[in-house]
Amino acid sequence: EVQLVESGGGLVQAGGSLRLSCKASGLTSNDHFIGWFRQAPGKEREGVSCIRPSDDYKYYSDSVRGRFTISSDNAKNTVYLLMNNLKPEDTAVYYCAVFRDSWYRVRHTHEYDYRGQGTQVTVSS
Repeated sequence: EVQLVESGGGLVQAGGSLRLSCKASGLTSNDHFIGWFRQAPGKEREGVSCIRPSDDYKYYSDSVRGRFTISSDNAKNTVYLLMNNLKPEDTAVYYCAVFRDSWYRVRHTHEYDYRGQGTQVTVSS
């Protein structure tokens, strides 16, 4: 059984930083992407960033490029999202998900193979 557990969310002031973690268990291969998505109240879900651990391919949405950094520790089966210079509009529930389809498709369809429960990130102004 595949499980994804997020941690690291919290309350931070604008301009601050947080590092989210996504611990994966039960994955039997490395031919997948792990992505970070977020959903704020009243807004559509948004694909934030993804990484393919097998070759370190990475992608960032325009809204976070230059501020967020995704990385993976394959030995720990954990993907991190370092979020710097946070803005109030980054406030959302952040969750990680595993998928094998292309990022350009999944960031719109949100058809994941697995996803975690999410962690709340709140940025105060």
